[in-house]
Amino acid sequence: MRSATIFALTAASLFLLLPARAPLYGRDRPKPPDYALIIGTVWGPDDRPIYGIAVNIRRTDQKKPKWRVYSDHHGVFAQRVPVGKADYEIWAETKKVKLLNGKHIQPSPRVTVHVDNNERVDTGLHLQ
Repeated sequence: MRSATIFALTAASLFLLLPARAPLYGRDRPKPPDYALIIGTVWGPDDRPIYGIAVNIRRTDQKKPKWRVYSDHHGVFAQRVPVGKADYEIWAETKKVKLLNGKHIQPSPRVTVHVDNNERVDTGLHLQ
């Protein structure tokens, strides 16, 4: 009899710990916001990907960069941008970057990419 009481109290306390609302399934779940994706690779003077390079991204109708991302160990960077027709200018910031031989890396030319909708746009930045 005592073990049945302990079991009932344990079951009741576990029931109180359950969430008050069931999770949303199927059509009740809110739809995630749409976005476009700009993804690219930063290439060094030796045509190898470079890690840790700051990449600035801005719309061409703006003066200052809105996003700054860094290339990963594979030289890849990615940034979500709003859906809609827009042109974006992308460039690598290389002021403080040196090669192993001590030479400074020259900045890459600015690259312009066009986004139409919720799509992925691939590009590359080649440093000299």
